[in-house]
Amino acid sequence: MAQGRRVERVAALIRKETSELLINGIRDERVHQGMVSITNVEVSGDLQHCKIFVSIFGDEASQLQVMEGLQAASGYLKGELGRRLQMRRAPDVVFQLDRGIERGTSVLGLLNKLEDERKERGEIPAGSDELPAE
Repeated sequence: MAQGRRVERVAALIRKETSELLINGIRDERVHQGMVSITNVEVSGDLQHCKIFVSIFGDEASQLQVMEGLQAASGYLKGELGRRLQMRRAPDVVFQLDRGIERGTSVLGLLNKLEDERKERGEIPAGSDELPAE
């Protein structure tokens, strides 16, 4: 159980330090073309591998360029994490694009569209407190 807490603690520290490095440390212009948010960090049990999930605000082309910049900066990031976290061996860093926010936004858009259509037809959504349109 102590091993699990250590992995969680290291993941939280990696998230914090990576966020700081995204703002001040990485000088690659591609990384700064879109707004990058770290959504999750997964660290392997042996602390040798780290997967950083990022959400990038922007169109598909800018997301691709930002991901290329992040992958190019992963070696620098590994070295900085090793120094800042004072780990004997810093984990290998891999960036993964997290599309969860995009999916959530599209689902909300579909639900809003469905609600608007039902209002136009005069139907009441199940469990709604609204009165039927008259």
